[in-house]
Amino acid sequence: MEKLEKLYEGKAKKLYATDDPDVLWVEYMNQATAGNGEKKAQIEGKGALNNRITAVVFDLLRARGVDSHFVRRISETEQLVRKMNMYPLEIIMRNTAAGSFAKRYGVEEGTELNKPILEFCLKSDELGDPFINEDGIVALGLADEDEVAEISRQARAVNAALTDIFARIDVRLVDFKIEEGRTSDGAILLADEITPDTCRLWDLKDRSGRIEHLDKDLFRRDLGNIIPAYEEIHDRLTALAKAEGLDEAE
Repeated sequence: MEKLEKLYEGKAKKLYATDDPDVLWVEYMNQATAGNGEKKAQIEGKGALNNRITAVVFDLLRARGVDSHFVRRISETEQLVRKMNMYPLEIIMRNTAAGSFAKRYGVEEGTELNKPILEFCLKSDELGDPFINEDGIVALGLADEDEVAEISRQARAVNAALTDIFARIDVRLVDFKIEEGRTSDGAILLADEITPDTCRLWDLKDRSGRIEHLDKDLFRRDLGNIIPAYEEIHDRLTALAKAEGLDEAE
């Protein structure tokens, strides 16, 4: 596989074309951001950890019947993925009240929700990623009704699978955001990444009930160094993948 021209550079990743028109080359960066990029820092080792974590998560999801754009990891900071026509949406699943949701509704952080909540945001830094509902998505031509229904179904399936994965490593999956896209042959698939950058993950090992963050809230809220937390998530996921006989655990 040959790496060609750079197509895109975001907050955490660079995307490159390859000599296969249906495959992209992804490079994970060490940059950490919060507040739509208002807070930034270079954190050594972050890119490699997120590359490894998202690879093993996608493998664990595939083993549970959830497919994605992920092809394979090719280096410490790089992986290959299927090229997608991305929907301009952030797809958010919430299992526990936290962050902006808790603030918006005046709910104590950590409150268990009676059912998982699916939310959509228009992916736009300029507009601050505003909320949008299903009717708005269809009205603006971002996706049709059948696509919205499939995206919603997949988001709930991802939530069920991820909740199981993280429960097996003594971590509470509080909430997460994902993205989806459509392949050249029309398949709608999970895309982008699943890492402690995109999930709220609380440690359950000490059973004290105290919130122990294993995610980007450590950076976002100035609570400490993210690297030990990301390493902990990586190590626990890798041990689970090995127990399940998955290749990425090698």
